[in-house]
Amino acid sequence: MEVLKVSAQSNPKSVAGALTAILREKGSAEIQAVGAGAVNQAVKAIAITRGFIAPNGVDLVTVPAFVEITIDGEERTAIKFIVEPR
Repeated sequence: MEVLKVSAQSNPKSVAGALTAILREKGSAEIQAVGAGAVNQAVKAIAITRGFIAPNGVDLVTVPAFVEITIDGEERTAIKFIVEPR
């Protein structure tokens, strides 16, 4: 599964474009975000993506979960969103 990493400085429209492309190509994607700002941008990107693909009759399902990741040798807890068509 393709993983998109989102930061607080990520542009939600750009993330949405990448997410839309991955969903069309592979069928599902995972978004990882660390921190409140990054989670905010990720949720906005998912909402924008839904608007991009809804005219094709596709709706999205998003499943949030926690995941442990390593950043610069340090363990961090991230939120991951599994995004799939319904």
